[in-house]
Order: sequence, then C-alpha cells, then structure tokens
Amino acid sequence: MKSISASLMGVMVTAGLVTACGTAEPNKEASPSPAVSSAKPAETASAKELTGEFEIQYFVGGYGDAWWKQSLDEFQKLNPKLKITQTAGPTINEQMKPRWIQGNPPDLVFINGAGSNARQMFLDNQLMDLTDWLKDAKNVDGEKITDVLFSKPEEYQPGKAFTLPIVFGSYGTFYDKAELRKNSWNEPKDWASFTDTLQKIKDSGKMSPYIHTGVYPQYIIGGLLNSAIVAANGSDPSIINKINSLEAGVFKSAPVMKALDKLIELNTKGFIDGSAAALNHTDSQMQFLQHKAAFIPNGLWIENEMKKDIPTGFEFGFIPSVVQDKGGKPIIIPSTATMGIAKKAKNPDVAKAYLQYVFTKKQAVAWAELTGSILNVKADLNKSDKVSSLVKQASAYFSASDVIIAPVPVLAEELFKIEKDATLALVTGKITKDEWATRLEEGAAKQRDKAK
Repeated sequence: MKSISASLMGVMVTAGLVTACGTAEPNKEASPSPAVSSAKPAETASAKELTGEFEIQYFVGGYGDAWWKQSLDEFQKLNPKLKITQTAGPTINEQMKPRWIQGNPPDLVFINGAGSNARQMFLDNQLMDLTDWLKDAKNVDGEKITDVLFSKPEEYQPGKAFTLPIVFGSYGTFYDKAELRKNSWNEPKDWASFTDTLQKIKDSGKMSPYIHTGVYPQYIIGGLLNSAIVAANGSDPSIINKINSLEAGVFKSAPVMKALDKLIELNTKGFIDGSAAALNHTDSQMQFLQHKAAFIPNGLWIENEMKKDIPTGFEFGFIPSVVQDKGGKPIIIPSTATMGIAKKAKNPDVAKAYLQYVFTKKQAVAWAELTGSILNVKADLNKSDKVSSLVKQASAYFSASDVIIAPVPVLAEELFKIEKDATLALVTGKITKDEWATRLEEGAAKQRDKAK
C-alpha cells in the first residue's frame, strides 16, 4: 500500500497513508564496503568520517527498491568504513513492529506502506525531534534543506518537526488521454466538465465512467474528498489544519458536508462501477488500464506500480482535483511519505548525514527516473528522457503559481480507519452524510480525550 499516505487522513499519505503495494520479497542485507573511496572531500555526505553501523528500514511497494539500493550504494562508497544494513520488504513494517516496541529500532525509517503511520509513531514517542537540526541543516550541495522542499515537515506539535517528507506525491484523478481523444470525450477541468464527461461515458455504454479502490477507501478520500472539502471552503486549505487538529465540529461543518454531496452524486447518478467496493487497489487499477473504467482516483505511484500491465498506446492523464468550480484553481492534496530518525537510534549522526546526501536535485532526478514519482525536492525533471510524461505533468502542476497546495492531511490510525469505513459506506449508499459526520465527530472526541 502506498503512500499515505493521507486524507482527512494519516499519511500516510499517504497514506496508513497512503500506501503503495509491491511484490518484492522482504530482505535484510548489509551493503558491501569498498576498500577505497574515490570521492573528493566536497562530495562526501559529512565533513567528518562516518563509521560504525547504520541500519535503515524501508518499505518496498509501488516505489520499488532500485532508488534505495542505488543511493545507499553511493553513500557506502563515500563512507567505506561504515557498515550499512538495509532492512526492507513489502511487509517490513509489520515485521519490525516488535523491535520498535522493544526499544531496538533501526536508525532511520521510511514511514510508508501498510502498517505504518507517522502520527502514530510520534504519539508512541518513537521519533527523534528534528526541529533544531532542520533549522540549519544543509544538503551536500550546500543548500538549506528546508529551502528546497515542496512540502514542509508536518507539525504534530506547533513549531516542531519529527519527520521529513521525502516523497512529494499527489492524489488526483487519472485517465487515458488517448482513449478520451478517440471517443471525443473532454478532459476534466472542473466539477462541471468532469460530471459532463462522466455522463457521456455512461450514455455510451462503452465502459464505466469511474472506478475506485473500494478495499482501500483512502484513494477516493485523497483523490476526491479532501480536495472537495478545500474547494467547498472557498479554496482555503486551512480547513485541513482544523481537521488535523481535530477541532470540535469540523466534520459536521458546511464545507465537509458540501464535499460529501459530491461523493453522493457520483453514486446516485450511477457513475461508479458496481464492482468497485469489493476491489483492492491493483484489481481496480487493472480494470482502469483495460478501459473497463475511464477515471480512477489514485496516486502518482500508479504508473510505476502497474508498469508491467500498461497497454501499448496508453497515455496517462492526470489532474490533481476535479472538484473546483469553473475557473477555480486546481487543489493539490499532497500524498507524502516521510523519513524519521528513531528516538532510540544508535547512530543518529549517520542517519542525518544520509538525509543530507539524498535531499538534493541530483537525487530528485534519480528518484523520478527509478520510481516514476517525485522526490520532495524542487528540481527540473524535463531534461531527463528517463522521466515519464506523467511525472513531468505532475511536476508542472506542483511548480505552477496558480495551484493551491493544501497541508498534508494527517489523522491517527484509529480515526483514519473510522473515516475509511464511513467513506466506503457513504459511496455505496449504506449511510447518509449525517451518519458519516457523526462517526467522525465521535471518533475525534475519543482522540481528544486520549490526548488529555
């Protein structure tokens, strides 16, 4: 599962979170230590020699593991006396839970995929406070890290940073540009044009207009509901902060209730594929790729995750949001995946040095080439012919001045589950929007009580 990452949601992103699934086997390996490093001093990840043991945990899903292995191999060559252990795999989060509970975690963790939740790790006191370090931390190119980020660290406490977003993805709506052209169906620009196209597709009888990943409702939450909430709030993304802080009454507020109407409209007008509620992410994505459905809410990892199944001639189209009024700005709901240093890390200095090594424009290009998604670093991806057109489309949106980038929606795991279950029930017509809001308000009240 992807990156979480996030929704009225916990990252995930995500995304928890938003999470991107894969098929790789779990592994734990020590990187080889070359006898000699040919790197010049200016190229090294730290001014001082890095030694000792360093363990990193990363989930292998839609982003694969090629970039991790490449960047860690480079880092190893710059630091030949360092012993690096890579603890990774598609089920690594569950496998590593006992070690985190027992107080024997790895030094650095990629908080992404099934079984991970950044906010929950903060609540469980498992993450190091990075606030003071990030104030002045520079990458190996001499750039201040916080200056090169698309998305700043989430604040689980005001003014405090416990994680650093490394992936800047976006939920949104995906489609095949070629198929739309072939049928003279318009690409969506806003809610009116989107629903008009959905109706034309339905009337044609050629395919379902819309499909979603019913087993994982975070996709439709991130890909449609959250942006609809921002749009209904006068395009003011501050409502996401109110949701993140569990402000009493926010889930029954007018913007949220108005946004829920859009989900209900998709259902009552028969736009949603009848099988969607029972499908997982890969099954629904396969239906989409086979033109059994025209649109799908998803994350940017979809291209890399499904690369073996993309038919010839398929041309990914992407729009961050379809919920805005005519002429309204697109709304980006970030689907970030974060890095965290364990509070009980044995070698935190090396963990910081690795972060300084990878938060660079060079690594941003390498990430885009190897994962089909975007690193949380502002970089020009157009010069690389290895970066897909989908990623370049998304990067152009993220860099544009006429878009709204919302805060990352982050809920604790328990409340996020309530939201997912309620949203699936809503889009299948099993509950009303008032019942949806009541479930969320009651769940938020319990979270506030726990925090007292």
